[in-house]
Amino acid sequence: MALTAAYGGARWSARVASLREELGAVWGDVGVGSECGRLRAVLLHRPGPELDGIEDFDAVQMRADLLPSVARAQHDALADAYRAHGVVVHEVGATRPDKPNALFLRDLMLMTPEGAIICRSASTVRAGEEVAVAAALAALGSPIVATIRGDGTFEGADVAWVDRDLCFLAEGLRTNRSGADQVERTLREIGTREVVRVGLPYGAMHLDGVLSILDRDLAAVWRHRTPFSVVRTLREHGFRLIEVGPEDEVEAQTRLPLNGVALAPGVLLMPSGGDRLQAAYEAAGVEVHTVDVSELIKAGGGIHCMTGPVKRDEL
Repeated sequence: MALTAAYGGARWSARVASLREELGAVWGDVGVGSECGRLRAVLLHRPGPELDGIEDFDAVQMRADLLPSVARAQHDALADAYRAHGVVVHEVGATRPDKPNALFLRDLMLMTPEGAIICRSASTVRAGEEVAVAAALAALGSPIVATIRGDGTFEGADVAWVDRDLCFLAEGLRTNRSGADQVERTLREIGTREVVRVGLPYGAMHLDGVLSILDRDLAAVWRHRTPFSVVRTLREHGFRLIEVGPEDEVEAQTRLPLNGVALAPGVLLMPSGGDRLQAAYEAAGVEVHTVDVSELIKAGGGIHCMTGPVKRDEL
């Protein structure tokens, strides 16, 4: 008897489920389509020996000299804070010894509702960090829906998800037109209905430095720095806005209170020391939890920068 299933015969079994429907079954349990849905899993990189022996912190694009031992202890506390809130923490593991910025995971990956986009950093100092992140995501069973190629540069901190149907995508120092075009094309292919393209002002590093989405209808924006189209779009979608004004700028620049991560709608993990904005968040109804990352901030980023979201609940 001839066996015909392999050729579409009677016992052929067609694969009709979408990739999104296969996440958690065929693929790993991954997917992110908001900045504030309940956070289930993250990817972190605990800074290792790559922080030791740095002679010129400016040359590796850090904001100030730092103490590696203190930075590692604070990173451990950050991971513990996630675990205390029920978030599974995955680790990248060892990275190249010449890549001291590899702790900033958000720059290296963008998790989407269907899997990860592997980024391509704009600086030669960071070139190659994405290799270890791609391997870690593959080990978690995440689909890789795109890798930035050609002359494109893109860092994941230049995307902010409102929900699975709407996100902001910024161009600037770290993300160029080619990289942004590739990201937009991928996001639209997986079903993101509205990708709002914005430009960052000179001197801004990433979109996550001027915008923080705290709840389903609440965001913090940096007056005179957040692109107007972001503010307009948020207002059109019924968002309340907390504005960072001139009186908050020293705190915002040194303590990075905009650079937190929502653990759930209206529940925020943010750097300690941002007292003015913490009070504003709490007055708006946000439940705030803090962790000291002051030494890590010297490396050039905050909690949002150091966190690669792997899994969030949909809003």
